[in-house]
Amino acid sequence: MVAKTPVEMLAAVDLFTVLTKKEVKKIHDAGKDVQFRAGRTIVSEGETGVGFHLIMQGKAKVTVNGRLRATLGPGDYFGEMAIIDRGPRSATVTAETDVQTLGIASWDFMPVLSENFEMCRKIMVELSRRLRGAEKSLTH
Repeated sequence: MVAKTPVEMLAAVDLFTVLTKKEVKKIHDAGKDVQFRAGRTIVSEGETGVGFHLIMQGKAKVTVNGRLRATLGPGDYFGEMAIIDRGPRSATVTAETDVQTLGIASWDFMPVLSENFEMCRKIMVELSRRLRGAEKSLTH
């Protein structure tokens, strides 16, 4: 199996699958390589979210109210909503091993969107689609 590039991994994120490779590259270029040592808390439940992380290497655990909900590895991500609304984190994410992420802060992401209306429109349509799906699952 051929290893995916960071841009290919980012293009697989649900929110960004509607974008062209060139648009995804612009988002990638707004990010930074972030390292976390094993045992370090990456984000804490309830804190204000300021960005998005795509795990490039390593493993992290996701807990809600202290209960394990998931284990994340390369290609997994979290904070896709916080990159847009800076809302509170719904879970704590802790590095199980040394973790490398592509981190994108909201204040670095928003200028990319403001420079490209079509990219912004595509993301808004995808968010609307996801919201409709969530509403539908609540009513059925």
